[in-house]
Amino acid sequence: MTDQITQAESFAALHKKGDPVILYNIWDAGSAGAVRDAGAKAVATGSAPVAMAQGFTDGQNIPMEAALDNARRIVEAVDLPVTLDFEGGYAETPVNIATNAQRALETGVVGFNFEDQIVGTKELYDIETQAARVAALREGCNVAGVPAFINARTDIFLKAAPDTHDEAMLDDAMARAQAYADAGASGFFAPGLKDEAMIKRLCDATDLPVNIIALPGTPDTATLAGLGVARISYGPVPYRQMLAWLQDKAREALQSGD
Repeated sequence: MTDQITQAESFAALHKKGDPVILYNIWDAGSAGAVRDAGAKAVATGSAPVAMAQGFTDGQNIPMEAALDNARRIVEAVDLPVTLDFEGGYAETPVNIATNAQRALETGVVGFNFEDQIVGTKELYDIETQAARVAALREGCNVAGVPAFINARTDIFLKAAPDTHDEAMLDDAMARAQAYADAGASGFFAPGLKDEAMIKRLCDATDLPVNIIALPGTPDTATLAGLGVARISYGPVPYRQMLAWLQDKAREALQSGD
């Protein structure tokens, strides 16, 4: 437990505005080891690659026990802080979220991505409901005795094309950042946001470390750092690139055999 607490504290300390921690998302123990050997300071699962690597689709379709077994193997394989993409916590009610947080922390992970999309729909929880869910996740961490890093994610910007992102969306995101911070979140994740001015405004508006995902069209690392971003992740991009490489090489091999 002491090592887990120390890792949780170390992981939180990596989040610095203007000097972002880079999380090149992984999906199993083998990919975690490869990223560790590349010099990573921490590793992060991505829900989509974890699910797809085991034959499921994203959206909590991989059973929680399978996801937690996978997380446990990753923790055992790398001597680094591991943060888990916990999607919607595999529950709707606060009491079940708190219970699931405790179960997840038994694997040794020290952080969570926790999203405000209602899993299985295209809708988001309203701010008050999601803030209560974040508070429940924090309560579960407190009961477990682990100061886990809760990266509270909003899917506002993923729901719309980047060229339609507007001030109303940004205002909603900033309101959610404040509510989630008050509920016990450690960081704020705005995947899909790419506009430099909006990213800067979001970083300036919250004390929480802001996480941006490096999707195509997102500003580069140096630019994001200058805007105040504290965490850059890669989501499903590494898995998809690896899969494309594997398919290309397999095609070459199969065609050469023909």
